[in-house]
Amino acid sequence: MVEEEIGREVVDSAVRIHRALGPGLLETVYEAVLARELCNRGLKVKRQEVISLEYEGLKFEEAFRADLLVERKVIVEVKCVEALNYAHRKQLLTYLRLTNLRLTNLKLGYLLNFAESLMKNGITRTVHHLPSTL
Repeated sequence: MVEEEIGREVVDSAVRIHRALGPGLLETVYEAVLARELCNRGLKVKRQEVISLEYEGLKFEEAFRADLLVERKVIVEVKCVEALNYAHRKQLLTYLRLTNLRLTNLKLGYLLNFAESLMKNGITRTVHHLPSTL
């Protein structure tokens, strides 16, 4: 599966879960349910995937943790906050940029805010060097 196909499954799953559970639960609940939903759709999902980083000879074994890593191609960050802000968006872009320093080289990420009353308002797609043909 290419990134865009995975992204469609992530968005469809998030909307489905939000309709069923509504807003306001803990982020960990949405993360677990989303991971299960994506697995049920045949996707490989890792929760709280540790991403390491090397900077000028220093190795950080745990630079950050991605809430969900789908098919080793798409990062999903799950939030349940009143409103997403610039820092949330920048965090996801930073994650994508940092993976470009490693072999994983991730290009697509989603920031999902389950606190929104309408899920489509809580979906932010972030791209870093994704080919325009997709």
